[in-house]
Amino acid sequence: MNLKCDTHRRIATLLLLVLAAAASTLAQDGKLVLHATPEQAYVFVDGRALGQAGHTFSLSAGDHKIDVVNYGYTPNSQTVSIASGATTDLKVTLSPVTETVAGPWGAMTIEGADHDAILLNGKTPEFFVGQADEFNHDWWWKQELVVPPGTYQVTVLAADKEVWSGPVEVPADQRVVIDVPKGVRKTVPWSRGQKLTAPPRFSVGTASATVVVAKPVAQLSANAAQINCGDTSQLQWSSSDAPHVEISNVGPVAASGGQGVQPKQTTTYELTALGPGGKTASSATVNVNNAIQANLTLSPAEMRYQRVGDEVVEEGNTALNWSAANADTVSIDPLGSVSSSGSRTLPVVPRKTDPGPVDETVAYTRNATNPCGGTATQTATLHIVGSIEIPDLAINSVYFPTDVPRSISSGDGLVASQKATLASVAEAFKRYLQFKPQTHLILGGHADERGTDEYNRDLSERRAQLAKSFLTEQGIPADNLEIQAYGKEQNLSADQVRQLVEENSELSEEERQSALQRMHTLVLANNRRVDITLSTTGQESTRRYPFKADDYAKLLDRNSATRGGVELASQKKKIEN
Repeated sequence: MNLKCDTHRRIATLLLLVLAAAASTLAQDGKLVLHATPEQAYVFVDGRALGQAGHTFSLSAGDHKIDVVNYGYTPNSQTVSIASGATTDLKVTLSPVTETVAGPWGAMTIEGADHDAILLNGKTPEFFVGQADEFNHDWWWKQELVVPPGTYQVTVLAADKEVWSGPVEVPADQRVVIDVPKGVRKTVPWSRGQKLTAPPRFSVGTASATVVVAKPVAQLSANAAQINCGDTSQLQWSSSDAPHVEISNVGPVAASGGQGVQPKQTTTYELTALGPGGKTASSATVNVNNAIQANLTLSPAEMRYQRVGDEVVEEGNTALNWSAANADTVSIDPLGSVSSSGSRTLPVVPRKTDPGPVDETVAYTRNATNPCGGTATQTATLHIVGSIEIPDLAINSVYFPTDVPRSISSGDGLVASQKATLASVAEAFKRYLQFKPQTHLILGGHADERGTDEYNRDLSERRAQLAKSFLTEQGIPADNLEIQAYGKEQNLSADQVRQLVEENSELSEEERQSALQRMHTLVLANNRRVDITLSTTGQESTRRYPFKADDYAKLLDRNSATRGGVELASQKKKIEN
């Protein structure tokens, strides 16, 4: 087998495949024939600098962005669809910019770049100033690039290839010669710039061309130079000869326009306009007031509070008023979040609940903030004075008929009126226990002077025990009741009873005098009793004999103690009391 021949065949086959692929690729391309006015206009396709208009460009099938530019004219940008194997004709007429340019100036001469695109300060079509052969000599026929004095980033593009790029400083009335791709070759005097007066941006003649690049113009202002936090200031700006315009803290913007800003702190906005002719800046400062003007008051700032038992005798309301200008978040402790200004009526209630004097200070603290760092804290205090009191017990001593009860199990020792007295004591004491749950009622039993000491002690103990049993039936815990038996040891004297009768407001004067006629009987009756004493305060029950009770006669009669209507034997009367 001839290996050499086999290898040749394989190479030939591969070559045919490559040629076929290339032919297929070429068959997919289309053509763009572009005619432009002025004829010196340059064509960028999809951002690639392809060359001067008037040529035929081979492009792949599909949509392409076509930029036709010439300095001194308004650029034209459009999307063109290229069909495979077809030719697309495109005619573009650029509109000239009629404004002339003012000096001072310097100049550039660019050699060795042929028909490459020259861009200043950028690498997109907007920064195109001309093709290199428009700026390549300074003979009799001038071909020059005239620019304001300054430093420029010069870029030379051929298609998508960057031929050369670098900074070039152009002094006033000086001409800088650039030798591409070596860079700046020399800088020489250029007095002709002083003779130019308001030249056009683009002019051509026989073997001559002059492009005069304008320096960007920019102006920025703010309609409100002083604002409160959260307010808006409107920026207004305008620029010319600047493809790229940007405002610090805002970003890229259109050449002219307006936009509201809400800075959180004093901010200087700087507009930068960048174009082929250099960079121009303009600034505007918006001062932000982050101070919060706030107020917090209580009216009145001191209130009285009095409660007796469950009944509030004296209370009131206070008005809390606040305002916080230039704040977006306001809270009042302990109320929580509130609006920036307002008023609220607050009830005056002390924190303490136990009996005693009230002397409290309640603090209301307002905190106000804004997103600009402003804060304001203020406290208003409410002084609450007064008292919380345990209600007085309206208690009265309980009275018994003669010589009852006869036994501890007897239930007939309490007449109806005295049962009612004990029932009212029970209700009042229940309320009292809510405040002083450890309080005791001391039930002290008494007997009149008749009878032996031993008998009277036992009788007075039975009376106290009977009162205790009744009170427990009314719901008073037995642990809060204790009894004492005094017998006749602490009997009231006649003078004491007389004073009680005279102080009894229930009696008329006639009734009072009639009662005093039976003084000895009254003394006996007033000593057949159970006194009630409050353990916490020592308060004693009122000794007011029930003259107006329906069962008064039964209580008062010192001789009549009957069982089934039968009068007791006379020998028993010595101990009936």
